[in-house]
Amino acid sequence: MLSFLPGWLLLPFSFSCFALNLAFWGIVVTPMGILKLLLPFKTIHRLLAMAGRGCFRGWTVVNTGIINLFNDVDWQISGQQALDRESWYLLISNHKSWLDIPVVSGFAHKLIPEPKFFLKDQLKWIPFLGTGCWALDMPYMKRYSAATLAKRPHLKGKDIETTRKSCAKFLTVPTTIINFVEGSRCTEQKRLAKNSPFQYLLPPKAGGIAFTLASMGEQFNAILDLTLIYPDNQQHVALDMLMGRLKRIVIQADVLAIDEQVIGDYFNDTAFKERFQLWLNQRWLAKDRKIQAFYQQEKQSSTSSVLLSP
Repeated sequence: MLSFLPGWLLLPFSFSCFALNLAFWGIVVTPMGILKLLLPFKTIHRLLAMAGRGCFRGWTVVNTGIINLFNDVDWQISGQQALDRESWYLLISNHKSWLDIPVVSGFAHKLIPEPKFFLKDQLKWIPFLGTGCWALDMPYMKRYSAATLAKRPHLKGKDIETTRKSCAKFLTVPTTIINFVEGSRCTEQKRLAKNSPFQYLLPPKAGGIAFTLASMGEQFNAILDLTLIYPDNQQHVALDMLMGRLKRIVIQADVLAIDEQVIGDYFNDTAFKERFQLWLNQRWLAKDRKIQAFYQQEKQSSTSSVLLSP
């Protein structure tokens, strides 16, 4: 543990470690994406996919090691008992910091299959980024706007069909698809600007996960709803982590059933769209109350400690 050192001294070293870890695995993965383009054979793709999963695990393990090296951090995880690495999950979570990505990946490492992030179809043409993500089997989704569908009605339903094809490789390999439902990191300024009805969260965006469920809902065994809390570092989580000030990472997992309540045509069925939005808002309200209860319990514990101290 190096957290006893001054934060200004730790900052450049910890940041460099994260950057070098990302650069290293990016350099390793990018040629794999190029090989997939040049060698369109199923056996080669299967071997490259296995190598890609190994690279992602390597990136995750090193990230977790860096966090623990520079911080005296206590990982408090609950609800993981119901999880296993042989199931398919749609993982939804609140979003507080860019640190959420390595934290969720670290959580997933030994509990659930390697996480995948849905990417816009246009990104696959970006050099290095597109080939690297393709090598890691990140699924691409192609969406058509209402204006495009009005002009070209024959495209209706093609977006989901395209996404299903992109996810076909996950039929035989247990997978976790991640969606940060708020669409942006939650800050107090954003919360106020959006007039959020929640005390600790931004309003959730339903379209992304509804699209994911419509595309591959039958493959998922469950929805995994994660609540991320950094109780001692609420303002600048990532910066505090880089400066050795991160004290606790709280991850609370809820496993939700997949049923007809969450699978339907979100973009063309108005009744289903309203039901789905209601379901998601209720989940976010429960999450907000869970975070509030956590802080209330923290406050009560702190008060009790003060009263009991001599």
